[in-house]
Amino acid sequence: MVTHPPSSRENKDRPDIPVSRATGIPIIYIVGPIAALAGLLFGMDIGVISGALDLIARAFALSSARQEAVVSAMMLGAIGGAVIGGWLSHHFGRRKTLLVSGFIFALGALVSALAPNADTLIGARIVLGIAVGISSYIAPIYLSEIAPEKQRGSLISCYQFAIMAGILVAYLSDAWLGYYQNWRLMLGIIALPAIIMVAAMIFLPTSPRWLMTKGRDHEALAVLLKLRQNDVEAATAERDSIRESLRIKQMGPALFARNPDFRRSTYLGMMLQFMQQFTGANVILYYAPKILGLAGLSSATDQMWGTVAIGALMTLATLIAIGVVDRLGRKPLLYTGFFVMCLCMIGMGVILNAGVGSPGLAMAAIAVLIVFVISYAMSAAPMVWILCSEIQPLNGRDFGVTCSTATNWIANFVVGATFLTLLQAAGPGPTFFLYAALNALFIILTFLFVPETKGMSLEKIERNLMAGKALRHIGV
Repeated sequence: MVTHPPSSRENKDRPDIPVSRATGIPIIYIVGPIAALAGLLFGMDIGVISGALDLIARAFALSSARQEAVVSAMMLGAIGGAVIGGWLSHHFGRRKTLLVSGFIFALGALVSALAPNADTLIGARIVLGIAVGISSYIAPIYLSEIAPEKQRGSLISCYQFAIMAGILVAYLSDAWLGYYQNWRLMLGIIALPAIIMVAAMIFLPTSPRWLMTKGRDHEALAVLLKLRQNDVEAATAERDSIRESLRIKQMGPALFARNPDFRRSTYLGMMLQFMQQFTGANVILYYAPKILGLAGLSSATDQMWGTVAIGALMTLATLIAIGVVDRLGRKPLLYTGFFVMCLCMIGMGVILNAGVGSPGLAMAAIAVLIVFVISYAMSAAPMVWILCSEIQPLNGRDFGVTCSTATNWIANFVVGATFLTLLQAAGPGPTFFLYAALNALFIILTFLFVPETKGMSLEKIERNLMAGKALRHIGV
C-alpha cells in the first residue's frame, strides 16, 4: 500500500488515502465488473423464461393468455422496481440500492422454483421484476458516476454485456435442464449469482456524486482519489465540477416542475427507452423458441439450441460495442443498428408471408434473425442505457432515470403481453412489418433529438442542457 501526501493546496480538503499498487490495475476496472453483476441477473431473468415457458405451460395447463401473464409479470414488477429504486437511491445511495436488489433477486428466484401453482409463480415473477427494475435503474447510474468520461461508454456497456451474458447463461442452463424437464431448477438457479453479487457489493465504494448531494464532500473526494488512482489534480477538479452542478437547489419532481430544460432531458430519456423496447428485440428474447419454430426449426431441441446460438451472438456483439463506443460515439452505432434492424424485420416479414416451406427459406429466416440480434446487441441495447445515465442533471438524476427506466418496463410489458396475441390476430408477416416501420421511425428520432456524448463529462453535458441548447447539441 502506498500513501501519497496531499498538496498544500488540498491539505484541508483531501485525506491521506492508501491506494493499492500491487496489481497495477485501476480500481475502476474492478468496481465496474462487480457492479455489472446486476446485469447478469437481469439477463438471466429475461432469458430463463424462454426455455422454461413450454414446460411451465404443460405443468400448469396454461392458455396463451396465461403464458403471456407469466412472461409479462416480471415487467409489471419492474415498473414498480424502477420507481422504488429511485426512492432508495436518493435516500440510501447507489451501492446500498444494488445490495437490496440482490436480496430481492435471491428471494424471487427461490419462490419461483418452489411455486405450487401458476398464481404463485406469477407473484414470484413480479417480485423478481421488482429486483430487475431496481437494478436496471441503478446499475447504469452507479457506473456512470464512478467512471472517467473517456471510459464511461465502455464501462456502462459492460453492464449491457453482463445482461447478454446472463441471457446466454440462462439459455445454456435451459438447454441442459430441458433434457430433464426441470423448469424449477431453471428458475431457481438465479439465486446463486444473486448471493455472489450481494457478497461482492459490500466492498464497492459509494458514488462520489451521491455523497456530494448529501453534503459529504470530504468523503466524496476520498472516493474520487481511489477511483482516479490518487491523481490529486483530477480528483479535485472533478469534485469542484460536481460542486458547481449542485448550485441548482431544486431536487427531482420540484426541478421537473420548475425547469423546462430538465423536462426536456427527462422526456428524451423516456423516448430512448421506448425506442429500445419497440425495436422488436425483446420479442425475440422472450419468445425465441416460438420464433425459431416459425422460421422452420420444428423440434424442441433444435429450437432450444438455436436460442442458445442467439444468446451467444448477442453476447459477442456487445463486445464490439464496448470496444468502439468511446471512439465512434453513440449516434453512429444507433443509426447503423436501427437501419439494419429495419431491413431485418422487413426480410423476416417477407419470408414469413411467403411461408417457410423450404430449407432455403428456413435458413434465410434464421440468417435474418442472426443479423438482427447482432445489430441490436451492438447498438440500441447498450447505447440507450449509456445515454439515459448521461443526459440527466445531477440534482434530478434519480427522478429522470426513474422516469426513463419505468418507461422501459412499461413498453417491455406491452411488448411481452401482446406479442402472441398480435401474431394470432395479424399474422407473423404484418407483425414484423410493424416493427420494421418503428425502426425506420427511430432513425429519424435519433437524428432530431439524440445528442452525441462521447468524451464529455457529465457536468459539461448538464451545463449545455441547462443553458437551453437543443437536445441533439448538449454533447457538443
